[in-house]
Amino acid sequence: MLVLASTSPQRRAILTQLGIPFVVVPPPFEEDDGPSTDPVGMVRQHARGKARSVLPAAGGRPVLGVDTTVVLDGRTWGKPSTEEEAAAMLRKLSGRTHTVVTGLCLLTDAWEELHHETTRVRFRRLHDREVEAYVRSGEWRGRAGGYAIQGRASAFVEAVEGDFWNVVGLPVPRLVEVLLRRLPELYPPEVEG
Repeated sequence: MLVLASTSPQRRAILTQLGIPFVVVPPPFEEDDGPSTDPVGMVRQHARGKARSVLPAAGGRPVLGVDTTVVLDGRTWGKPSTEEEAAAMLRKLSGRTHTVVTGLCLLTDAWEELHHETTRVRFRRLHDREVEAYVRSGEWRGRAGGYAIQGRASAFVEAVEGDFWNVVGLPVPRLVEVLLRRLPELYPPEVEG
């Protein structure tokens, strides 16, 4: 069984969809970065920090830590904390291409795998009414960049270059590659029948 060092409902849903057995342990790790931080280094550091912060409570089970950010104009965009911040982020992303960067750390007491994935996402030009309606929906809460590509914000997206699941919050092909190599008992899952 895998220990997920994340409270993200999206990550839980992806692991469930893949059939990977897991339990959630909220990480006590605290992120502290400015907007000019190198995004790849930042998400890798956060993913590792989350995983390591949960390892003592994992009881010998492998731990998965993940962190995602959005990058536009050299600046990282985390999770907005207010409706105004969410609307401002969406207006910045409107009609432009941004990058979603996710760090992934899978570790045990004996080894550590640290990776990152990048995906480019192009938004069509958004109308103010759309932005206002989306912000009112509340779907932006807890989402890097202020949107959920798998939800209502799917209507904003013109193109995705790279791993779609990375934008949702978990780079599935990268995770599966590591699991097949390091923990083949967890993936692929056994199918009864």
